[in-house]
Amino acid sequence: MIGNAHIDPVWLWQWQEGYQEVRATFSSALDRMDEYPDFVFTSNQIMFFRWVEEHDPELFERVRARIADGRWQVVGGWWIEPDCNIPGGESFVRQALYGQRYLHDTFGITATTGANFDSFGHNATIPQLLQKSGMDSYVFLRPGPHERSLPGPLFRWESPDGSRVLAYRIPHEYGSPGGDLGHQVDKSLAQLPPEEEELMVFYGVGNHGGGPTRANLASIGRLNASGSLPRLQLSSPRAFFDDVNGRELPVVAGELLHHSPGCYSAHAGIKHWNRRTENLLQCAEKWCAIADAVAAQPYPAEQLRDAWKLLLFNQFHDTIAGTSIKPAYDDARDQIGFSATVGSLLLNRAVQAIARSIDIELQSDSQPLVVFNPLPWPVRAGVELEFAGFPNTESSLVDENGEPVAVQRTRSYATVAGSRGRLVLSAELPPLGYRTYRLVRGGRERASPEWPELAGLLARAVVVNDGSDTWGHRVRAYDDVAGEFERTSVRVVEDGPVRRITRVESSYGSSSLVEEYVQLAGASHVDVRVTVDWRERLQLLKLRWQTDGRGEATYEIPYGHVVRPDDGAENPAQSWVSCGGLAVATNAKVGHDVEGGSIGVTVLRSPVYAWHEPKELDPEGSSDFMDQGRHEFTVRLVPHEGDWREAGVVRLAAELNQPPWAMLESFHPGPLPRVASFAADAGDDVVVTVVKQSEDDPEAIVVRAYESAGRPAQTRIAVLDRTFEAVFGAHEIKTFLVSRDADSPVVETNLLEW
Repeated sequence: MIGNAHIDPVWLWQWQEGYQEVRATFSSALDRMDEYPDFVFTSNQIMFFRWVEEHDPELFERVRARIADGRWQVVGGWWIEPDCNIPGGESFVRQALYGQRYLHDTFGITATTGANFDSFGHNATIPQLLQKSGMDSYVFLRPGPHERSLPGPLFRWESPDGSRVLAYRIPHEYGSPGGDLGHQVDKSLAQLPPEEEELMVFYGVGNHGGGPTRANLASIGRLNASGSLPRLQLSSPRAFFDDVNGRELPVVAGELLHHSPGCYSAHAGIKHWNRRTENLLQCAEKWCAIADAVAAQPYPAEQLRDAWKLLLFNQFHDTIAGTSIKPAYDDARDQIGFSATVGSLLLNRAVQAIARSIDIELQSDSQPLVVFNPLPWPVRAGVELEFAGFPNTESSLVDENGEPVAVQRTRSYATVAGSRGRLVLSAELPPLGYRTYRLVRGGRERASPEWPELAGLLARAVVVNDGSDTWGHRVRAYDDVAGEFERTSVRVVEDGPVRRITRVESSYGSSSLVEEYVQLAGASHVDVRVTVDWRERLQLLKLRWQTDGRGEATYEIPYGHVVRPDDGAENPAQSWVSCGGLAVATNAKVGHDVEGGSIGVTVLRSPVYAWHEPKELDPEGSSDFMDQGRHEFTVRLVPHEGDWREAGVVRLAAELNQPPWAMLESFHPGPLPRVASFAADAGDDVVVTVVKQSEDDPEAIVVRAYESAGRPAQTRIAVLDRTFEAVFGAHEIKTFLVSRDADSPVVETNLLEW
């Protein structure tokens, strides 16, 4: 019998109410321990300890004492209980990095059992993430038996790299009513095989917190005394897993889906805020680490940690899934906005410190600019720059050697006549580095290249009837087509030596859609800048692209990929999906489907906020429908022959999500050259994702990389002045500690940097 109190810090209430409920629940659990000497309490979500520590030190010390004597068991080890499909791979690493380190530094322990009781599905990489952060087991509830068949409640769960953990699906529910537990035990036993010798049943008032009650604990004594049930023992997940670990158990490989597929697209705003901020913080860390090494700009470790933790909090499953009340998203917008602001400020400070250290010689009638590439491989991209000066006269661009570079004018954000202009340049950039260019007066624009036809890449904008609740309970696929957007205009709005833009305008009902198809000279992909003004209710919008593939599709998942059938089911993806000869990547969307080779990106859903069936909507009431209004995002289309691996889809999707940018500079001497690279992977199957300062050693850099193609690899990685070789298994994530001292060896660590 596992006494717990699942707490949603945000759901049908805002975080301030959750904050208070954590304190009340912790106090109640401690009181039950005083009253019942055998009672064991189990909790997860490490941020809750920090909340109590910061405002109720006396209560916190009581918790510390119970953790020390083993009566208060800590599972999970993650900062919060997140959605386990929507956040990026690095966010899952940070959940453990900050959660486990807090436990270690504060209580002298780490969690050994992972726990996401209420998350709506679990990505296939999780066993590896658990193993490499000190955990050997996992407890979950969803998907339930009606959604995913399993060989039993207890099994070994295997990720694509071969990592395995013991896993247990909670029977019936993780929480219970506050009274007699007979019904809870009966319902749980009904889902459990009778031949099992030991099983876990969870109890305690939950969701809004509360925990085990006196009536709960008294009823366990009565039920045991009756002799009509198996023996009920007050215990913990750790004790259970220790007892069953030696048994021969079935193996379940891959992801544990599906529950509530509507969550992949409910509240488009928070999906976009989260994706942008994840990438922004990773960019800031890279450039802050570089600025610390080459520009005497100290690494802002504490500020970056705080920004990450607030982002992680908003990856809580009911928040990022879009299933909370409307005011909760005002809070989430502000909090994620704070993390993004911190990331932007620190990134700017770092790159400004680097740029002022570049040796830029004075040359009259020219304006220097520096273009930064945040990715550790060479990138070629169209980079835009807003500028005051002479863009509206004859001008041209040259690189650091005086060689001409393609540039063209585009529309400025400013509408003040003559004072501002905007340029787009064709930049070829070194890995995780920069390149200096000069804008000069005079010169003639280059002729436009021949552009490939777009006919095969124009999307169908399909509207689907969607009467499901906010979660999308009992939905397998969104396929009840109501109609399509009707195209009203197609015209070329920009055509020059760098790019061509074709603008497609469409309408449906009260909604409008603008797609700008951006073709970059010499590129293998086409970007689609999408603007939707959405006014439909209880309907869903999908953008669909036809491919020449059939049978199956590949979806990116956190730090990996999986192959799924093209059966039309709604599925989560990180930033890309590939089928046949086309890959579709986005910088904002999670929900996708593939049917008959047609890739669908779920753009928007419009249920009512926090609407859970069987509650019926009041036809006379005033309900708030989600995602009404204007939305902007970008899709990258990568047509290819052969395999998505050879087409470089993983890297092209990363370039969409962490694009290069340009900044104006001035003339000044400095110790840095006009072109520099500070870190690089080998451009093969192993992709470097993280370059940051070590949590423990300010003189060391942490490098994280993963094998992206599903095949063993040997690779070479360079960071600052160090180069090392590494061997990766298929799908493997690895972390390295690289000292700035060239005489110190490069050390592989776990995800906690230990």
